[in-house]
Amino acid sequence: MAPDRSARPLFVVMLGGMDGDGLEALMRRALEASALDLLEVAPQTGRFGECLLVADRAPAGPLPDGVRLVLDEVGEPFHFGRQLAAVVERSGAERFVYAGAGSGPLLGGDELKALADGIAGADAICVTNNFYSADLFALSPARLLGEVDPWPPADNGVPRALKEQFAIATRELPRTTATQLNLDSPIDLVAIALAGAGGPRLRALLEEWSPATERVAAAARMFTDRHAEVLIAGRASARSWQYLERETACRVRMLAEERGMTAAGRDADGSARSILGQLVDAAGPERAFGELLPEICDAAFIDLRPLLAHLGIHASRADRFAADLGQSEAIEDERLRAIVAAASASSVPIVLGGHSLVAGALMLLNDWVWDEHDRLLAEGGG
Repeated sequence: MAPDRSARPLFVVMLGGMDGDGLEALMRRALEASALDLLEVAPQTGRFGECLLVADRAPAGPLPDGVRLVLDEVGEPFHFGRQLAAVVERSGAERFVYAGAGSGPLLGGDELKALADGIAGADAICVTNNFYSADLFALSPARLLGEVDPWPPADNGVPRALKEQFAIATRELPRTTATQLNLDSPIDLVAIALAGAGGPRLRALLEEWSPATERVAAAARMFTDRHAEVLIAGRASARSWQYLERETACRVRMLAEERGMTAAGRDADGSARSILGQLVDAAGPERAFGELLPEICDAAFIDLRPLLAHLGIHASRADRFAADLGQSEAIEDERLRAIVAAASASSVPIVLGGHSLVAGALMLLNDWVWDEHDRLLAEGGG
């Protein structure tokens, strides 16, 4: 027998903070589409008492049946922890599941059930996709969020704050492509488009946008080549390396640096240091990407943010998004424009992005390229 609806956890998706023109507007539409796709799935699981979209403005598309919209208070400065705690308290829920708008482009009913079922017992517990950098989490009892002091400014620090302040049990979901992919940048959308993944609203948006995928596909195909060497650079984890060693045929060269950079504020205070940043600074972008990197790899996936922090390049979000797509001509910052132009001109395919590029997006691309590889073999073309 299904539990009483009032006893089921609250499900909250938060959407906001993304505005602007061009690629920023595209990302806003993608986040809305992903959030609505996820909110379409949640009620179908039968695990949730109420499903809420908490947003800074109403989405362009209609809400799925059974979903309620909660708008941010006009005139009040937004604070993630304060807003989420207030929404949860007003709901009266004893437990809840939270997801960021970009955290669920590949999530399905099984993952949502695992979050809800993970907090169904009497014990205090937090279940998350990533203890150190959460994009989604479930909490019981719900009141603990309001007792965190200080309130976390972003979702990625919530599970760690709960553990440190209340010593509650924490558990991570299995690290799958679905639980690790978060929409950080347009390059994540390129990976989703290439793989033909995502919910119906997000797929429709990507078909309309129709991004260029050739460079990303060329880099991903190296995963199936046992003679190739692929460089992964940035805030990659040991688990990402283990995954690649297990699931790819190529050799992997890993340069993992500045994990937790944003949560620790190292990008803001200027203390972040990057070996790749030192290379670009010493050799110059053209030599670094045109001569030196091609000597050590056949393709590269680079989380650009540690490099930029090391070099003191405080590029706008619009510039960062353009950089991730290799659109150097659209970048206002001269130093970043030179870096992206050099990477785009390299003799090996170099894919630039944010944290998700060297986490969930990398896993998605590897899944896709092996499916393509197997399909070609089956057709006699491999």
